[in-house]
Amino acid sequence: MHIAAHDVGRLSRLIAGCAGATVAVFGALHTSIADLTAADFGRVPAVALIPAGIALTVQVVPTTTGRSRVRTGAAAVFALAAAGVGVAALAGHPAAAVATVLTGLALACLDLRMPTRGGIAYRVADPLLLGAAIIELVALVPRLFEPSFAPGSGPDGVMPVFLAAPLLALTVGAILARPETGPPHTDDESGPRVAVRRLAPALIVTPVVAAVVSAFAARSGASSPVVAVSTGIILAVLALLTVLGYLLRSLNDADRRQQHLVAELRDRQDFADTLLQSMNEAVMVLDANYRVIDVNRRWRELTGHQEPPDESPPLPPPGTGGDWLLPRADGTDVPVLATMAAIPDAAGAPRGYVATYVDIAERKQAEVALTAHAAELERGNADLAAALAFKNDLTSMLTHDVAQPISSIASLAELLCDDWADLPEDIRLELATKIDKNTRRLIKMMNDLQLLFRLDTGSVTARRVPVPLLETVQAVRESVAGAADVTVDIDEELAALADRGHLTVVVENLLKNALTHGAPPVRISGERQPGDTVRLVVQDSGNGIAEDLLPSLFGRFMRGSGLGLFIVRHLVEANGGSVHYEHATPQGACLLVTMEAAPS
Repeated sequence: MHIAAHDVGRLSRLIAGCAGATVAVFGALHTSIADLTAADFGRVPAVALIPAGIALTVQVVPTTTGRSRVRTGAAAVFALAAAGVGVAALAGHPAAAVATVLTGLALACLDLRMPTRGGIAYRVADPLLLGAAIIELVALVPRLFEPSFAPGSGPDGVMPVFLAAPLLALTVGAILARPETGPPHTDDESGPRVAVRRLAPALIVTPVVAAVVSAFAARSGASSPVVAVSTGIILAVLALLTVLGYLLRSLNDADRRQQHLVAELRDRQDFADTLLQSMNEAVMVLDANYRVIDVNRRWRELTGHQEPPDESPPLPPPGTGGDWLLPRADGTDVPVLATMAAIPDAAGAPRGYVATYVDIAERKQAEVALTAHAAELERGNADLAAALAFKNDLTSMLTHDVAQPISSIASLAELLCDDWADLPEDIRLELATKIDKNTRRLIKMMNDLQLLFRLDTGSVTARRVPVPLLETVQAVRESVAGAADVTVDIDEELAALADRGHLTVVVENLLKNALTHGAPPVRISGERQPGDTVRLVVQDSGNGIAEDLLPSLFGRFMRGSGLGLFIVRHLVEANGGSVHYEHATPQGACLLVTMEAAPS
């Protein structure tokens, strides 16, 4: 049957307590009231059994942590009292007195330990109990075989049996009172615990053999009983000394092996520390509660901390890895590739964690630079695409819109040159007028292209001044052909804060667009809006603009030359205004220009 270690300890302390109580009762039974009141305790050494038994009983009484000092102090008082009685009995009963003093002192310092240079702490009570046990065995062993001697010639003892037996019980009880101080468990077959287990039968048999030899010598007449007993005692003591010498040698061997193991463990720890500090990755070791145990040199360099933090910094989840921001001592963060791994114990539960950090600051900088370069390339590609589209649109416009008036001018000029003399005066005037009209059309296209290039480069600036709307619209209407069907409804006091030349170009392009792509009549109106703005409206009576053309209505090259509405939008925006399109009621296109009103 397997018994738990703590159950064995409780049974051992129970036996020790029973031994102490029995010894105290035994001492009380062998001591009378007269003996207790006598001034000279040296005549009655059994009196010492009472406080010694009480001391042993008190030592095994279970207590809490706060009451252990009270128990130790009470046991020490009773034990020292027993030792004092033993000192008083030295003259009359030297052997019993010495055994009593040793046992009392052992009980008084039962929990006292003395450290050695090897780091091992020995109990002070152990040699005291050993000395008392030797005296008690010397007194008891010859008495075991007293019947084997001739009548009246029994062996003499160093102390009476009624004292030796309870003193031996006290010694054994003191050993059993602290079972946890026994030899440590070890699997080493050459350790002191194994040596004690192997030599225990010899320790028991040796005094028995010595007693048998003594009895045989006394019966054969080879020696007097006293000499025979002394011979047996000497043999027992020599055997005991031999055993002690063997135990000391075993302890010495165990100490050397322990020193070797400690040195090997220290070498392994130094190797582990060297390996940890030499790693290029920053490493942090934590316990199961995420408290920092150790960090390596690279971690200190990466974070700027010279000592491990008292509190654990933010950690990535165990078993995962990825980009992480490691806080530095100066309050900044360094980008790292973090990994968190658990250190399992024998049962598989985490007994600690290891966090590793790889500095990826340079990689992040390279990624940012690549991202910026890619964005720059994308913007460049967009600019190239826009430039290519502009080139294609410009080529298409030059091919169709510009080529037509040039071709007309060339053919009309050739006709005039070849048939000048034969042509009537009115035909020559008509041809010259057409040439002039186409020439003016080309000049208008060139001016629009020049303005287009300036708008694309952002070199157009507006010098805004108060400009009367009615005056500007009337001047444009008089200069545009086909303006007879144009009506104007604008207050004379209404003025916009704009560049006069820009506003003239805007009105001209809007009016030409309405006459060319819409249908008469065309109405131009203006009104003041809330918020100190004015609105100029150009409305025709045509079919309006198709829905599919609205997204690119104010883009380049819309409807043939297409520069008109594109120039309108840019010039209005350059003057701080806006332009948009609405469907007219009941039909037609309505273009609305909103600009800042001039101060009254």
